[in-house]
Amino acid sequence: MTGRPAPAVLPPSLRAWLGPVAVLAALVVVVLGVRYADHNKPGAVDGWIRAAVDGAGPSWRYVALAMDFLGEPAGSAALVVATVAGCRWLGRPRAAVFAVAGIGLTVGTATLLKSLVGRTIHGDNLSYPSGHTAFLTALFLVVALLVTGRLGLGGAAGALLVFAAALVAGAAMGWAQVALGAHYPTDVLGGWCTAVAVTSATAWLVDQAADRLVDRRADADRHEHR
Repeated sequence: MTGRPAPAVLPPSLRAWLGPVAVLAALVVVVLGVRYADHNKPGAVDGWIRAAVDGAGPSWRYVALAMDFLGEPAGSAALVVATVAGCRWLGRPRAAVFAVAGIGLTVGTATLLKSLVGRTIHGDNLSYPSGHTAFLTALFLVVALLVTGRLGLGGAAGALLVFAAALVAGAAMGWAQVALGAHYPTDVLGGWCTAVAVTSATAWLVDQAADRLVDRRADADRHEHR
């Protein structure tokens, strides 16, 4: 028997949209990383944005702290477990693998980049790119791609949903990180771009690996029934 056991996590109709954006995002990560390597001060754009965010009332700090918790080990683990459980409940094992791989590789890449770039804030705290922003953006991308597949959206409609989800997640967590003084705004942009680049690439790789596995099983079945 041939065919896929589960739908692709990155529908072919979305590859033409996500591919170029992922490449552009990767370039932004590299350019910002080179620009702010070994820096310990905000850039001009950072200063302007931080000044605007600092004007928020003190009550917003509680919202920022709640957002920040979602990127901490306990909060992020709970979100990932819930996402994987949802994928399994919907009968999407490939999406469950993608959720773990996509989010894990995104966070791992952000952590590695921090050591390579060496940008710091508040002393020796590595800041580029923002791991919190990368995590939540990756999570929303995974969920958005799952929803896109379930609804059968493709082309512009599917791309709009995926990009909107990524922007909402990145903007919300990015604002929280800047408001709390944990990251520079360019750290947030770097984290968002890291998630877009790594998650998109991981989705394609998961589909390729799963399709090859299906083909091998189909070949084995054919040989067995000869």
